[in-house]
Amino acid sequence: MLFVKRAPSAGISRFVDYLWLLTDAPSHARERILPTGTLELVINLAHDRIRVYDGAGVCQRFSGAIISGAYDRPFDIDTAAHARTMGVHFRPGGAFPFTRVSPGELANAHVDATTLWGRCALQLRERLCGARTDQERFEILDATLVARAVESAGSGHPDLSRALDHLSEARMSVRDLVSSLGISHRHFAAVFRREVGLPPKVFARIQRFQRAISVRREGGVGDCARLSVQCGYFDQSHMHRDFAAFARVAPRQYFQRNVAQTKDHHLALR
Repeated sequence: MLFVKRAPSAGISRFVDYLWLLTDAPSHARERILPTGTLELVINLAHDRIRVYDGAGVCQRFSGAIISGAYDRPFDIDTAAHARTMGVHFRPGGAFPFTRVSPGELANAHVDATTLWGRCALQLRERLCGARTDQERFEILDATLVARAVESAGSGHPDLSRALDHLSEARMSVRDLVSSLGISHRHFAAVFRREVGLPPKVFARIQRFQRAISVRREGGVGDCARLSVQCGYFDQSHMHRDFAAFARVAPRQYFQRNVAQTKDHHLALR
């Protein structure tokens, strides 16, 4: 499997974390995609279809270009059907210029890109499939995003960027953050859910969970008890509850199972 990431151009870097390209199916047949607190554009370059399995194993079928909303639970894919895919990993709260509806309306859902972009989504996929090189594909995708950002009249709430920074780094609780912003909790929660796609407390939990994965992956802490404390959990059982909710496996199982090469935020299933 080859997984390549590219930084976006400067004009969209505050909205887009990275562009990516995945080629060749790995040896395992299924992967679990873990929640990240953000949205994703996914385009299948090999087939005009995408299949997603929910927690009950029910298969949902879509066209070859979809937008995945912010999820508060994992879902599964079969790797053979997604062996050559391309996409965009938006920053938390960064997808609003690229959707015709608020991210809050896309929460825990996948939507055909044509529903949001119309024929432009079909044309984008056709151009990406017809490109001669991967570099050309990245340039086409980046230029398309730049054009859509320029056309969009949307703009993020002025306090949202600060709120996301604080919650992503666990600098303060949601209650303290709301107090520092000088707005009501109800108003803050409504704005956050509308532009990010998740309630602020759920988003903060997902960031803490992802931070635990990153710390362990980078070789910071090997022991789960110490890892839980370093990442802001009350204790090890507290961390276990988040792994059960967001990965459906215990931390130790996750780190043992995820030795296979996978795309970011994916868990290899056997």
